[in-house]
Amino acid sequence: MTHLLFWLLAAAAVSLVCWLLYRFALERRHRRRPFVAAAARHWPTLAPPTEAPRHRVCLVGDLGAVATDGHDPVLNLLRRWLQEAGAKGTVVLLGDNVYPVGLPPVGHPLRQQAERRLDVQLNLLREFAGQVIYLSGNHDWNKGRPDGYAYLQAQEAYVRQHLPGALYLPENGCPGPVALPLAEGLVLLVLNTQWWVQRGPRPLGRAHGCSADDARQPFAQLRQLLGQYPGQQVLVAGHHPLYSNAMHGGKFTVKQHVFPLTAAHKRAYLPLPVLGSLFPAYRRLLGAAEDMAHPRYRRMRRRLLQVLREFPGTVYAAGHDHNLQYFLRRGVHYLVSGSGSKTAYVAAGGKATFTHEHKGFFSLDYYADGQLWLHTWEPADAQGTPTPVSFRWPLAAVPAATPAPAPAGSAD
Repeated sequence: MTHLLFWLLAAAAVSLVCWLLYRFALERRHRRRPFVAAAARHWPTLAPPTEAPRHRVCLVGDLGAVATDGHDPVLNLLRRWLQEAGAKGTVVLLGDNVYPVGLPPVGHPLRQQAERRLDVQLNLLREFAGQVIYLSGNHDWNKGRPDGYAYLQAQEAYVRQHLPGALYLPENGCPGPVALPLAEGLVLLVLNTQWWVQRGPRPLGRAHGCSADDARQPFAQLRQLLGQYPGQQVLVAGHHPLYSNAMHGGKFTVKQHVFPLTAAHKRAYLPLPVLGSLFPAYRRLLGAAEDMAHPRYRRMRRRLLQVLREFPGTVYAAGHDHNLQYFLRRGVHYLVSGSGSKTAYVAAGGKATFTHEHKGFFSLDYYADGQLWLHTWEPADAQGTPTPVSFRWPLAAVPAATPAPAPAGSAD
């Protein structure tokens, strides 16, 4: 019996090693290279209209670790976009605006660094003639810790003080949704997705200035708002993605299986093969609070998907995972634009149309004839010189009338 157990364990270990080697070979093939699904590989043959867009939206997330010396590649590339877009542009910052813990109290050891990282963003955006909209992410709420609401309030107040023309939405950490017309026939709906996964105090009810009185009401309000704009183009923004081929969606590298302690410290290269695979398994099946697998995140995702699927043509944009991703699922477009200051592994294939592990952001160009184009913006150097476009794609037009509600179902 002992010998049988030994051989079973040995076989399991060998199988795991073979699987890790196979995964490593796959990673080497596409790591940091753009992936485009077969159905969209003819994208270079497609071109947007030659006339100027009627409105442009920049979607940039997770800027919280930007360089403050003037040589940040994404900020310099963003400057180019701001100059091109002008007054007919909107910048949506998708949360995680300051790493690692948002804006701490005055006197905290990380306060000065946090202010510098916010200031360099605000200084860039101050001369922009268009609209600036800030969202919050889990790091802005002190990584979701119980005192995170105070951190969020401090950051919102700081942004409002130093860039009065910007909007920090939803206000006061409320769950939302908040509707904001951007142009004729174009509406932005903002959600505070961190509200559903946050531990500790969080605002709710009219006493805090929130329109929702319970955790279920924002989903009904989102459905109602989406129904108010038939035939219009609607962009929904939140920090947490609803589809992802990256870590928060349960995708991990071989390194994370073999050196799991690097998740806590990037230089903790203590090899723990076999045992190390328990960490990705836990994140994939049960999840930390910021993972799709976590019960709170899973419930939020399921409810949002049920609502969004009733309104094909809607675009949902998020950050959170540090890469660029695009999915088209049941007529709804899902974007992940979270590589404003960091990059992380993203798997190719699956349900994704496009993925790329590269710093940068997405932009949406809305045209007078109803066309909507998705563009990648990726820096080639610290000066923000754009790389050749790795992907652009026309997104489907919205339906001309309010669609009939689809049957409620579980998330993909």
